[in-house]
Order: sequence, then structure tokens, then C-alpha cells
Amino acid sequence: MTGKVNETGARLGVAGELLGVQPVHDAAHNKGEEDRDEVAVCVPVADVAAHSRRMILPCFRTCDTIEGMTVRVGIAGWIDKSLIDSGQFYPMNAKSSEERLQFYASQFALVEVDSTYYGMPKKENSDLWVARTPAGFVFDLKSFSLFTNHPTKPMALPKDIREQLPEKLREKNIYLEQMPPELVDESWERFREALEPLRTAGKLGAVFFQFPPWFLPSSRSLSYIEQCQERMFGFQIAVEFRKPEWLDARHLDGTLAFLRSRDIPFVAVDVPPGHKTSMPPVYDVTSSKLAVVRFHGRNHETWDLKGAPPNLRFRYDYSDEELTEWVPRIKEMEKSAKEVHALMNNNYSNYSVKNAKQLEKLLEAWQK
Repeated sequence: MTGKVNETGARLGVAGELLGVQPVHDAAHNKGEEDRDEVAVCVPVADVAAHSRRMILPCFRTCDTIEGMTVRVGIAGWIDKSLIDSGQFYPMNAKSSEERLQFYASQFALVEVDSTYYGMPKKENSDLWVARTPAGFVFDLKSFSLFTNHPTKPMALPKDIREQLPEKLREKNIYLEQMPPELVDESWERFREALEPLRTAGKLGAVFFQFPPWFLPSSRSLSYIEQCQERMFGFQIAVEFRKPEWLDARHLDGTLAFLRSRDIPFVAVDVPPGHKTSMPPVYDVTSSKLAVVRFHGRNHETWDLKGAPPNLRFRYDYSDEELTEWVPRIKEMEKSAKEVHALMNNNYSNYSVKNAKQLEKLLEAWQK
């Protein structure tokens, strides 16, 4: 990490002790392995399948129906080839990105954007997203891969930043710690600037920092999370861990205490239990502002397949019974956080949209 990480780490002694780690412990990882993040698929739902053969003008949720909403349900992504090819969600003559986003926003009040992980976002896209969605619609976004210690292709950087890299760094995947400090600062600034239209319009939910399995529980890691929050001052961030040790008996209390001390939402996940890479079932709320749940499916057969494409690894259709398990948990989260975001990332066929609608209905029924 950069020098700033170590400077910030000096302020984290208590949290570091709670984690039960040595202050100098290094979050080592195999830099040869790429933890490819999931490409979200937004898929059809039975309730709207009949509309897929004709164009329907979106009937946007009005400000009155969204105002005061404390639980938002959506999916990870709204444009995917398999979704579009299925012909079961979007009207057939909804051909453009604008028409598809408008239609999606007529069905849900929340969406997760994953393209911001694969490449530096652009302000122009944020402007378009603001213009194409109704008041009250919310975008959660993934952090750019560079900021979560993932290997990042130089081509994912803005051209002018890429051209300033030392020549040897332009030839292979790059990590943040390898970049000159001034380019690190500039990259963070570009990222914030790109999201500013969404923030100004009140349509930016949280920026998800999804840390890879080699991001280990340590004082250094805590200090880096704190730096991410400071770099994103004025923006809401949330943290999802991919290393189960963050939530084991030794580290759980310290992990949650640290996030609470910074008012950073912990991202709870639904995954196939029992695997070495499965995150423990922890649903604690660590921020008064926001709680987040992401549903990755429970496909035991594909969960640990190396190199499996996302629409295979997360291929899972939740039953009503499985989603019902989450209703009391989400209602409990609602008591501690101003807002709860539930996002379906089980991206295969019509599963994510179908399950999102199921969850919405189950939550509504709970209130009656």
C-alpha cells in the first residue's frame, strides 16, 4: 500500500488489537491470481414477462411511493447479453440503453452497477443515469478494482493516467501500491468526480469496496479501509469481505467494532454454506445509515469452480422458503439502519429479477 496507509494505521491501534493481529502483519496475496468479479446479469421476472413482446412506457415509481422507503430491493446490473437475449424482461423494442434503464427503473427502486469495477467510470455516464431515472431511484456501485487491491489492467485506466505510468507497468496487470503517489491521488480524484452527478442528484447509494481473499485481517488492512473512507469523503462506502477469517471467532468482534467506529456498513452475503471460501452467516448492522445484503446464490456444485463464468457460478434460483429466511433478518436490520439494500446477484436466466420480486412480495406480506 502507499505511505498514507501506514500513516493512517497509527490511529487504529485499538481496532487492530481487537482483531488479534500484529500491527505490521502484511495482507499478502498471490498476485498471479485474478479474482475476477462477477459480471451481473439482470434477468426477467414472471410478473412482467408478458410485457416483453411489446414496448410499454415506463410507469415510474413516484416520489411519494419512494419517499420514506427503508428497504430497497434490486439486482446487480441491468444490462447483460443473456438478459437481453432472453426476451423475458425488457420489451422487445426497448433497444437502447436509455429505454432499458427506464424500464428497469419502472420495476425496481435500486440497482447495482458493476461496470465501475472493470474500468474507471465517466461523469458522462453518471449524468445519463441521473437523467434516465425517476427521482428517488438509487444506484449502488462497485469500487474500481484498483482501489480494492485487485489486479487491474492498465487499459482500464484513463488514457492520460496510463500514459504517465512507468513503461514497465503498462505491460501487465497493475496494483495500486505500484503506482506513483501522484497518479494514485489523481485516480481517486477522477473516481469521485465521475460519481459526483449521482451524489448531487441524491441517487447515489453506496460504493461497495469488495476486498479479495488475499486481503487479510490485519492492522494494515484496517488502515487501508479507513483510507478508502477518507478518500471517499462525502460519499457512502460499504465493505464486503471475501476472506472468511475476517468473521471467524478470533476476528469477528474486532471487525464489527472497527466498522461501527467508522459508521461503515458491513455487507452481509447469502452464499452456499460449508465451503472453504464461504463467508460465515453474519448479519450485523454496523452503520446507522445503511445495511446491505447481497445474494450470490447457493450453488454448491459451481461455487469453487476456478475460472467459472459468473452466470455459471451464481446459477441459482431461490425458493420462497429460502428467501423467507431473510425476511425477519432484513426487518431486524431495518430497526438499526435508516435504509436496507437487498441485491440479487444470482445472475442466470430470469433468476435475479424473479427472486427480487419474490423478496419484495415477502417483505410486503410481512407488514400486513
